Amino acid sequence: MENGLGTPAILSSRPLRLATLTGLGEVVVEGGKPYMLLGGTAVFLAYPPRVVNGELILNGLDLEKKLRPLACSRLNPQPIRTVVIDPGHGGRNHGATNVWDGSLEKDLTLDWAYRLAELFVMRGYRVFLTRTNDQDVSIAARVGYANSIAADLFISLHFNSVIPDQGQAGIETYCLTPQGLPSTLNRGFEDPMDSAYPNNAFDEWNLFWAFRIHRSLVTATGAPDRGVRYTRFMAVLRGQRCPAVLIEGGYLSNPTEARKISNPAYRQRLAAAIADAINQ
Repeated sequence: MENGLGTPAILSSRPLRLATLTGLGEVVVEGGKPYMLLGGTAVFLAYPPRVVNGELILNGLDLEKKLRPLACSRLNPQPIRTVVIDPGHGGRNHGATNVWDGSLEKDLTLDWAYRLAELFVMRGYRVFLTRTNDQDVSIAARVGYANSIAADLFISLHFNSVIPDQGQAGIETYCLTPQGLPSTLNRGFEDPMDSAYPNNAFDEWNLFWAFRIHRSLVTATGAPDRGVRYTRFMAVLRGQRCPAVLIEGGYLSNPTEARKISNPAYRQRLAAAIADAINQ
């Protein structure tokens, strides 16, 4: 295979499934599947690979914007010194409700943020929170705050919910969709592929940190891997002038996962997984 990747090997013919070795482990791509597995971690693609005349075809932009930056190890991490942690929601914006104990997403994300901040400080990072109590903070204020202190990395913390569905579970990690590609998730919002936002200047770094953090979270918790995904409608990511990721740390609508999230020890594990990913 070109682009510095190893020679692919066929894992199965129906459906056609290929694997190649990279510095981050085995990459597995399957015809018709919307994601690839990189070292066992799911990373969503813009276009599911197609099988044409017995060959597996991967879209060129998926190769350029998603596979190559990670698999070819082109990126050498810039030093992360200043981190902005964004506890989702706050004030009148309660976010989702935990079906296990009735706790609110805004309180759970703030607790998670404090735990993560403490770990970062212990490791020598400068750390700032977009809110430190139960207050309303606009998206514009969160973005502006991170930009005003020249953050090296922005991490927004959330939990998921799809009431009344109680079956979905797992961790998702988001970054801004690169220009020219469709988003993984738009929730009914327009998804203008030609649009470019300030944060698109960090497309490769967004993916780099989203992958590192997501892999660490899934490994540390054993939660279902719902993949590294892309979105444009999450405005907290668009205006950032540094690499930015948004984490959905589990489903508060799933009773089993909601029970775990209600446990402070589990939120500490979530925090430690993020800190470990950045500090490696």
